[in-house]
Amino acid sequence: MKDRTSANSGIPTKKRQIEHWKVIAFYLIIYDIIAVNGSYFLGLWLRFDLRFSHIPSEYFNAFLTFVPIYTIVVLLVFYRLRLYNSLWRFASFSELNRIFAASVITALFHTVGITILFSRMPASYYIIGAVIQFILVTGVRFSYRYITLMRVSREQNAKNSHNVMVIGAGAAGQVILKELKGSKELTAKPCCVIDDNSNKWGRFIEGIPIVGGRDSIMEAVQKYNIDQILFAIPTASAQDKRDILNICKETRCELKSLPGVYQLAKGDVSLGQMKAVAVEDLLGRDPIKVNMEEIFQYISGKTILVTGGGGSIGSELCRQIAGHDPKQLIIFDIYENNAYDIEQELKRKYKNLNLAVLIGSVRDSRRIDKVFEQYRPDIVYHAAAHKHVPLMETSPNEAIKNNVIGTYKTAYAAMKYGTQRFVLISTDKAVNPTNIMGASKRLCEMVIQSMDAVSKAGRLDLLPFLHAHMDKTADGHVYDPIDHLAVDRIHGGEAKLRIESVENKNRTGTQFVAVRFGNVLGSNGSVIPLFKKQIEAGGPVTVTHPDIVRYFMTIPEAVSLVLQAGTYAWGGEIFVLDMGDPVKIDTLARNLIKLSGYEPDVDIQVTYSGLRPGEKLFEEKLMAEEGMKKTDNELIHIGKPIPFDTAEFLKQLENLAEASYENSDKIVQMVEEIVSTFHPVGENPSERIEHVS
Repeated sequence: MKDRTSANSGIPTKKRQIEHWKVIAFYLIIYDIIAVNGSYFLGLWLRFDLRFSHIPSEYFNAFLTFVPIYTIVVLLVFYRLRLYNSLWRFASFSELNRIFAASVITALFHTVGITILFSRMPASYYIIGAVIQFILVTGVRFSYRYITLMRVSREQNAKNSHNVMVIGAGAAGQVILKELKGSKELTAKPCCVIDDNSNKWGRFIEGIPIVGGRDSIMEAVQKYNIDQILFAIPTASAQDKRDILNICKETRCELKSLPGVYQLAKGDVSLGQMKAVAVEDLLGRDPIKVNMEEIFQYISGKTILVTGGGGSIGSELCRQIAGHDPKQLIIFDIYENNAYDIEQELKRKYKNLNLAVLIGSVRDSRRIDKVFEQYRPDIVYHAAAHKHVPLMETSPNEAIKNNVIGTYKTAYAAMKYGTQRFVLISTDKAVNPTNIMGASKRLCEMVIQSMDAVSKAGRLDLLPFLHAHMDKTADGHVYDPIDHLAVDRIHGGEAKLRIESVENKNRTGTQFVAVRFGNVLGSNGSVIPLFKKQIEAGGPVTVTHPDIVRYFMTIPEAVSLVLQAGTYAWGGEIFVLDMGDPVKIDTLARNLIKLSGYEPDVDIQVTYSGLRPGEKLFEEKLMAEEGMKKTDNELIHIGKPIPFDTAEFLKQLENLAEASYENSDKIVQMVEEIVSTFHPVGENPSERIEHVS
């Protein structure tokens, strides 16, 4: 369009152009004038056997005289009900309701107006005229939407990249189908629907056939050339979901599913909510259910410290705690990037959260002491630890320093400053450990049990210093200026603890517990991210051994168990989750390959690298002698603590700490002497297999 210049101002102006919708509205007005009056003429014509000459002149004259009046009223009513400025390409029930309302109003006006002003017309005239008017007015408007949909459908079919099967002929499935059919941007064509309700078989939903139940999946995939399956049953049980998805993964189709039933409740079911089916969806175990109301009533108003708060478990703990009104949340982590990420996330989501993010190591006595002294946490969740088995095998002293000594120092500070509860995050690798990481976590559990015994007995005199930040006084005493404690070296080096701070004499009563669970899906160091990277690279996917099995749980489940332990704790317990049946890693890897649309050992090779140092074929949840005790939650059990000499253990722990800080090459042997269930295995894979079988 060319610009033109105003003669008076010299300012260029643009020629005004009428919007397209106004042109369409003008044509609709012309059509409506013809349609509404033609409808009643047809009613009159039909009444007299389709013969114009048979229509009485009084009726025809009354009709002609009323036409101008009726036309003006119709246009006013239609305008007020927005029948000329709607987007008819998206016409729906809202527009249909307004057309119906307009038709009723104008029909009533026509009936009353022509009868009172001119003449009473035949009854069929009123009825047939009103019906034909509604049909004509509705038809022209919705035909535009129909033509648009047909054009979109043809264009979509021409560029479709996916033939889609939807599993679930319920409310969620209907929404998904409607969006698939109505979207111009999507390149997917719904071809068939699967539902286990036999009453729906052979029928249609949104024009798509319901071809059968789960037993028909394989046949339907071949018949309709399906390459994408959408699981749209958010109310399905974990068992049903697993069974159906296990069938689907054999089809090599891309799989997606709705996250859960809450999507229906919130009313936001859509294709955008669909996520790729994850391998945990195939585990077939119902989610762990805990009394979250009870948990968060306990958390509310408390100052809570999470060590390792930037890690997988620690960060999820922080997320759940932050949303339930703690007095203050303190995140303590040595890795600043993770700490920063969770800090920014929580600040965005919880504007009023009293949050402190601190950088430091649990191995640093002075730093830990300062944190507890300043913030005085009521609850501590201790998630900071080295967890990677092979790496700890080559750096055993670091496992002891960080896991064992770090736990001791944090637990000691908790007792010193009157923390109510201290929850250690442990692992099933602590049961009959064959690697130093698992043994270190068993030592952590023993530290917690010892601390609980000391706390209950009030025997602070049993607690040793663990080879850090100690200075000698002029008289030969070993003195820790932070802890205000002194140790006399007597009887050939045997330590006797003396409390020098009266303030801390009675600071006992802290309840110490441990929470033990298996591998966490999606956590840092988990096999799932590794397998995904290997699949993206085209393989091979490396599994250590074809028979290796592990227990698995999701991060939210792990965190819910940790939080529940805080409410059940009396002190000294080891809480254990009933994680169902263990899963073969080989099966996990092959399922993940299938979920990615590949065939194991055809498209992506699976290779076996052999057990790594310290690794065993299976992990136990409990040592046999620990026994089992039920809690109010049927999926959470308590292991009966294994008795050991607390005083002797603490003396051994002091020697172990000193050796670890000296980077002793005898550290594994020392741990083996302390942890009776620890049986380190050699470098020979066959030796490891023989040991654990």
